[in-house]
Amino acid sequence: MDDLRARLREAREAEGKKASAVAARAHISAAHLSNIEACRRSLTDTVLLAYAQVLGEDCMQRRGLILGAIGAGVLGPVAARELIRGGFTAALAKRGAEDEWRAQVIQYGRDYMEIGAAALQDRLATDLVLVQQQLNSPGMWASAARLLTTYGKTTGDPVEALRWYRIAAAAADRSEDLGVRVWVRGRAAIALAYEGAALATAERLADQAIGLSDRPSLGRLNSLVARAHVAAGRGDHRGAVAADSEARRVFDRVASPDGEISDFAVPPWRMATFRSMLWARLGDVRRGEQAQAEADGGRPAELTRFATHIELHRGLMLAHAGDKSGGLEYARAAMDALPAERRSQTLRLVLDEVARAVA
Repeated sequence: MDDLRARLREAREAEGKKASAVAARAHISAAHLSNIEACRRSLTDTVLLAYAQVLGEDCMQRRGLILGAIGAGVLGPVAARELIRGGFTAALAKRGAEDEWRAQVIQYGRDYMEIGAAALQDRLATDLVLVQQQLNSPGMWASAARLLTTYGKTTGDPVEALRWYRIAAAAADRSEDLGVRVWVRGRAAIALAYEGAALATAERLADQAIGLSDRPSLGRLNSLVARAHVAAGRGDHRGAVAADSEARRVFDRVASPDGEISDFAVPPWRMATFRSMLWARLGDVRRGEQAQAEADGGRPAELTRFATHIELHRGLMLAHAGDKSGGLEYARAAMDALPAERRSQTLRLVLDEVARAVA
């Protein structure tokens, strides 16, 4: 029951709905609803119906909240009938599963940038359970492939992430969408290479993406950036610079708009973040500082996790420049300043790299 109330609050906040809207539907005060969400008051079927009316039955189903309510014994016969009726009415009026899931994927692209991995993972898991029951068209496989790639990014273990990236690549192939096939492999490749994890696999995924199509795209861009980081991780300065130069040429053609916030976008500040890590790895202070200034100057203020990336890069650069203890201290302070719920596997791996540079 406590878990259900917490999930209702999380769903409401994720959908951008105010507590007062739910409270008004349930004819209770906002304070009373706050106490329900905080598990200090009982959840009734009347309040549950109010959530369904504000969030929509589709949202409730998608997040497994109706099943949770049934399991918790909250849903009475009248409320159950109302939700079933509303759910079928909404389903009959839908544009179609492909459109709905495409919209979900777009939302997850933004949420990945703003929400901590732990909070995102539970939501993703619920949606993946739902989407796997609807894999009856190439478009559904395309949505599943993107969601699986994002899910891999939320795991706390590089080995576990690898498993999800492989499944995502296989799902992308089932989509028969060349752009999705390239993007999934490129996104997985840059994730692994940026983290300095499984460089051989990152290189293989990048090579696959590049081999699939020579058309400029964000998938190809991610793959070329991944190649640069793989070379840097192996100490191949010349190879890293060459791959970076090729990536820059593609970026000049496919860069996302400055204001776009999504994991499916690469605006200038994000490209600068990729390059900041590259130059920090190579110990190139001049280029590193330039990339860091570009990233800090263009990054939206709400993306605090990505600001921490740049601070860790500065710590890594200090360590490579000879100030080992100062670099590690700087990086640790940057990580400590970020709330725990907003940290990610990637940040932890970058901090580990700073520690290895010191050792």
